Amino acid sequence: MTITAKIPLPPVAESPHWEAQYLDLMQRIWETGDERRDRTGVGTRSLFGATIRFDLSGGAMPLLTTKRVYWKTATRELLWFLTGETNIRTLCAQGVEIWTDWPLDRYRRETGEEIERADFSKRIVEDAAFAAQWGDLGPVYGKQWVDWPVFEPVGETTSGEALFRRRSQGINQIAQVIESLRNNPGSRRHIVEGWNVAELDAMALPPCHKTYQFHVADGRLSCILYQRSCDLGLGFAFNMWSLAALTRMIAQQCDLEPGEAVWMGGDVHLYLNHAALVEEQLSRTPGGQPVLSFARRPESIFDYRIEDFEVRDYTPQGHISAPVAV
Repeated sequence: MTITAKIPLPPVAESPHWEAQYLDLMQRIWETGDERRDRTGVGTRSLFGATIRFDLSGGAMPLLTTKRVYWKTATRELLWFLTGETNIRTLCAQGVEIWTDWPLDRYRRETGEEIERADFSKRIVEDAAFAAQWGDLGPVYGKQWVDWPVFEPVGETTSGEALFRRRSQGINQIAQVIESLRNNPGSRRHIVEGWNVAELDAMALPPCHKTYQFHVADGRLSCILYQRSCDLGLGFAFNMWSLAALTRMIAQQCDLEPGEAVWMGGDVHLYLNHAALVEEQLSRTPGGQPVLSFARRPESIFDYRIEDFEVRDYTPQGHISAPVAV
């Protein structure tokens, strides 16, 4: 792998806009980040430990404005997580391809067929048996959120070893945290966890956005997300939106006002093949303040539909494309 030389960049202009936090972090990583090889073989520049805060008051939402963020795609992914599904078929049927590359990569490796992604996705949608064989991601995100596995003892072997059986329905962490927020808002245990150590090896990708903690103060609901690994150039925009959207949804369900969305990154990185994205985005000035409103209040957190999300005043600059590292 050829390591690219660091490119000197102009300083980011000072701005009160929340996105200045993001652009400053991007610049610091690109200019001073530790350069390293990574799992994908592409290579990254990385900093360890970062925080970005956003006030959700008045319906404000943390959509990047220095490039277009396809928030409906991110929302469809979030709603899919809340179903507990782990097969990409539902996503592909909606034109959401953000998870397709991992099953596609496995299919190509195991079959030797160099099928195009569009053809693979089409076959996933049209062929249920094919989707069952090749479209499942393992127990990722949503499965842990709403169906964390629980095992109960059922006896023991003749040699005295305990036998366990997995319950048909696991722990619904989302439902539990909403119940906890309603009945014990001052608790410090409003947590949704995705990092199930026992099942990491069965996942197509271990959870990057792994721990959510909710907090109530003065009738306002805030949430901190700890993300162990963040692709700042591509993934962050969706992660930040989903953090805010989930917080807003739960606040609505719990009759609370939205507070802060606090994002905390562990290994925050930029891929070495994202130089064009970094330079272009840092040359742009953020502006505008998009807001989100809900068309209705669904009966439960699991009943939201994409039509319930209404975004106004979002006037982003143009999309910036960059390759995804698998």
